[in-house]
Amino acid sequence: MTRRDVWIRIATFVGVTYAFSAVFMYTAIAAGRITALTALGGMWSPFIGVLVTRLVFPDGRRRGSLTGLGWGWGRTRFQTWSIAIPIIYVGATYAAVWLAGIGDIVDLPATRIGSFVLRYSLQGLLIGSFFALGEEVGWQGFLVPQLSKVTGFTGTALMRGVVWSVWHFPLILGGIYGTTDTPAWYRLVFFTITMTGVSFAFAWIGLKSGSLWTATLMHASHNAFIQTIFPGITNDAGGMDWFVDEFGAFTAAAAVLVAVFFWMRRRELTLPHGRSRELPAR
Repeated sequence: MTRRDVWIRIATFVGVTYAFSAVFMYTAIAAGRITALTALGGMWSPFIGVLVTRLVFPDGRRRGSLTGLGWGWGRTRFQTWSIAIPIIYVGATYAAVWLAGIGDIVDLPATRIGSFVLRYSLQGLLIGSFFALGEEVGWQGFLVPQLSKVTGFTGTALMRGVVWSVWHFPLILGGIYGTTDTPAWYRLVFFTITMTGVSFAFAWIGLKSGSLWTATLMHASHNAFIQTIFPGITNDAGGMDWFVDEFGAFTAAAAVLVAVFFWMRRRELTLPHGRSRELPAR
């Protein structure tokens, strides 16, 4: 398969994913909110993108086959780190908020806080993984391995992050995903930095483990801790939306540090043709 062939498959996947998800995004924007149905349809659009791409380009497989996408579990230590990494970078973001006095931990007994964290951690991982799987079959199972055939780790992680970020833009601009207390340009910029930064972790662990379950668990953990758990135990002292969630400056800074950490470990990966370093541009 030539580089041109790979890029055609990538373009097909992205185009179908964006087109199919547009139906659910339009429905959600028209309704003024994201429902369970529109969330499910939107988040499983990358799965449809893979399925259609494999129907058009079977590449020696049975037409429409979903094999070779990293369904194996792999080493459990990678799955454990996949859950832990979002806790670390989201926790660091909120620690900065607490220290800066922008927000503070809710005044509740430690047992109630612990119960809240445990409940939503389990719920987020179990239910969240089902929703996240639909995305990660596409982003991690298909897109990342395809990109790694034609570019190095840096390009693979960057492009995964950009494709993932832009896919969310209609919901952000439609005012139904994330805060509306900051300017749209601000949300788009810092959201893109955040999602592209953490994509270095998604791509690295996925390529290292060979399993799409790492990305599925990391995605579910990310959503649980950044959207529910840390916001749920923090009081806003004023202006917190500028710094936290997926649209804030502190989160973006933490994501950049995540990107740097995994970029520095890129030589530990074995990319196509046995190269464990950046593939040369050609």
